[in-house]
Amino acid sequence: MPPERCVFGIMLDVSAFLGMATVYVRYKQVEALTGEGELKVNRLNRFGLLLGLISSFGMCVVANFQKTTLFSMHLVGAVLTFGVGALYILVQTLLSLYMQPHVHSKTIYLVRLGIGFWTLCSIISMFISSVIMYSSLPGVDVAHKLHWTPGETGYTAHIISTVSEWFLAFSFISFFLTYIRDFQKINLQAEAVLQSSHLYDWSHDGVAASHHHKRGASESSPLLAGGT
Repeated sequence: MPPERCVFGIMLDVSAFLGMATVYVRYKQVEALTGEGELKVNRLNRFGLLLGLISSFGMCVVANFQKTTLFSMHLVGAVLTFGVGALYILVQTLLSLYMQPHVHSKTIYLVRLGIGFWTLCSIISMFISSVIMYSSLPGVDVAHKLHWTPGETGYTAHIISTVSEWFLAFSFISFFLTYIRDFQKINLQAEAVLQSSHLYDWSHDGVAASHHHKRGASESSPLLAGGT
């Protein structure tokens, strides 16, 4: 109910943006660490970028199409977020496998594999409990049912489904936390290269002459910095 769902939507939108940024940084890091001849890793890396962006976009859909407002679109967003996101975790785990021992340690691969298994178990648990909940309440608009009473039909399945969904969300967060040590070993730079010494749409001899010495200048600032 508003205003809580409005605040929750804003938080999810911010999280989606940060997720896209994280996915992109991971893509650029793996790209820099692998050679052009490693076709399998490079293809998996590009595929992982696509999956990560789609999953983050799904989070925006979940945030802006709430369950009680437009359930069908909310469900589409959830599938994009959790379903495609689970595939992203799988791809990144495979990348960790293929990049060891020279780039990745076996430990980080096993940690990501364990989180991937956690994600899979949460999805299965959420799916089964949701099916049981909806099938046990025929004729009830479960999507708009906001209050549940202990002991009523479908209550246990509802609790299991809710807990499984939160476990699934925490598994995603835990997976992103495994990037912390990796990102401490990368610096990204944002560079602005000037194509002209002025911002006119036409040739302006006076301005061009006065700023002729500035042609070719550029500005560079750190986009993401970490230790080496």
